[in-house]
Amino acid sequence: MKSSIPNELLEQPDFAVPAAVEADVDELITHYPQKRSASLMVLHALQEHFGWLSRQAVEWTAAKLELKPINIYELVTFYPMFRQKPVGKYHLRICRTLSCALGGAYELHEHLCKRLGLDSEAQGTQTTKDGQYSVEFVECLASCGTAPVMMCNDSFHEGVGQKRADEILVECK
Repeated sequence: MKSSIPNELLEQPDFAVPAAVEADVDELITHYPQKRSASLMVLHALQEHFGWLSRQAVEWTAAKLELKPINIYELVTFYPMFRQKPVGKYHLRICRTLSCALGGAYELHEHLCKRLGLDSEAQGTQTTKDGQYSVEFVECLASCGTAPVMMCNDSFHEGVGQKRADEILVECK
């Protein structure tokens, strides 16, 4: 069957939602007056389990919420917190909006890429060959007064210079 998603997401042939995750999703849905309203939370639950959101995850979510796949695809492609491909064990996100850019975000990104053997000029998320680290620029992390800011997985770091970035990398090991 041809997918109704206009810009195909990556495939995940072995996609199967475990019963425990599906039970959690079913319980989440009960917290909303309409199933559609649970869309973001369901996507978060799937991403938390799988690490990213595939075409199959989008279609499963749409079926679960009685929506069309395009309704879920729009969310996955709009919100930067949703990953459309697997990322490394340590996901480094660097804010690049104005305050952070002026505070040294581009230098921070270049430094991290150099340390990890990645191309600082490449667009989009990059992952090291060993799959341990992914580096990407993101839009506003909502701490303009403490620029530059970055996240390592769910840990938030403010005022990150090159020395602090190196410390964060060491903490990851």
